[in-house]
Amino acid sequence: MDICVVALGKIGLPLAVQFAESGHRVRGADVSAATVEMINSAQVPFPGEAHLDEKLAAVVANGTLTATTDTVAAVAASQAVVIVVPLVVDENARPDFTAMDAATEAIGAGLQPGTLVSYETTLPVGTTRHRFTPRLAELSGLVPGEDLFVCFSPERVYSGRIFADLRKYPKIVGGIDTESTRAAVKFYDSVLQFDERTDLPRPNGVWDVGTAEAAELVKLAETTYRDVNIGLANEFAVFARSAGVDIYSVIQAANSQPFSNIHGPGISVGGHCIPVYPRLYLSNDPAAVVPAASRVANERMPEFFAGLLAGAFDGSLTDRRVVVLGLSYRGSVKEAAFSGTFPLVDALAALGAQVSVHDPLYSDDELRSLGFTPATLPIEVDAAVLHTDHPEYRELRAADLPGVTVLVDGRSSLDPDVWAADGVRYLSIRPEG
Repeated sequence: MDICVVALGKIGLPLAVQFAESGHRVRGADVSAATVEMINSAQVPFPGEAHLDEKLAAVVANGTLTATTDTVAAVAASQAVVIVVPLVVDENARPDFTAMDAATEAIGAGLQPGTLVSYETTLPVGTTRHRFTPRLAELSGLVPGEDLFVCFSPERVYSGRIFADLRKYPKIVGGIDTESTRAAVKFYDSVLQFDERTDLPRPNGVWDVGTAEAAELVKLAETTYRDVNIGLANEFAVFARSAGVDIYSVIQAANSQPFSNIHGPGISVGGHCIPVYPRLYLSNDPAAVVPAASRVANERMPEFFAGLLAGAFDGSLTDRRVVVLGLSYRGSVKEAAFSGTFPLVDALAALGAQVSVHDPLYSDDELRSLGFTPATLPIEVDAAVLHTDHPEYRELRAADLPGVTVLVDGRSSLDPDVWAADGVRYLSIRPEG
């Protein structure tokens, strides 16, 4: 089969490699000429994805994967098209379809009769059927359900372990009609392989959930659930600290009962997924109370941790030198989308601090381009706030932060005894002492 994958980012490129490894000819399309050049040279454009380097090298070498900036031509040569262009929300928390619409225009211009188009980008319910399918049909002159097949099949993978997740989790599909669903099931059966799992209600593999709308809601439901769960954990944690209770021991005890699965609290919820997808759900269901409340609970956590630090300096950080450790939204992943570091730096600066940012995955120029003052370790500071649980920070010591008197651990990932031994006051979501 000839397959086109549109957008070769952290999800799209591993998908393209997976399809090529499964014996198909894959054309990857991306708007970035630099990304395309790197891929055609068998270079991974981003760090941190397990096994991607060697897998990409193999499929580029044997000619089963090539990349191009010409989406129209790549689609015209393909029998199946998979789209993983990011969908973001604007400053008013509404979906911004600019990039998705542009990709749909290019795909529609290249479609040939009999092509399957699968949207894997997380979308509000009804978007595949009512926004994208009519435009594809208009541009191509094809008839949905007859010689154009369209489905929604959400990506359900985690950066850093994508190839393992593709095998582990069922592939959800739902078409705009019966023929589209049938084509989608056949396609994904041919490009994915699945681990056997006895914990599922039916065999692991491609799961037909009936309609594109059902598939869209599956993704929104599972990600919004995580945001709601973390928001509840954060509310529990803030209260527990005020009551002198260790929230982690509470969560461990509560989760020993099978009906409880409380997630972990922390300084922020970032990335393209969890902060965004509840907003996409709310765009369909604006009266929903719980998802909106969880966004409020999670978005105020950076300010809460900034307040913890200020409390250690009698409420003011005026002229205090503070370094924020970590820009990435989570450890070992170079991704700053919706990172809590942005509001954290703003909150610290509002309290009078002189704030710099360090991240082992980002250069000084990259940090500056995002509006931060870069920090190079060792750096003289009065205090530090750990935002990202990069493994490099587990080796951090007071000598790396000369002058530090207070460390706020936003991920509860460091050893408080190590810092106490160096005379540093250690603060986290746990109560002191």
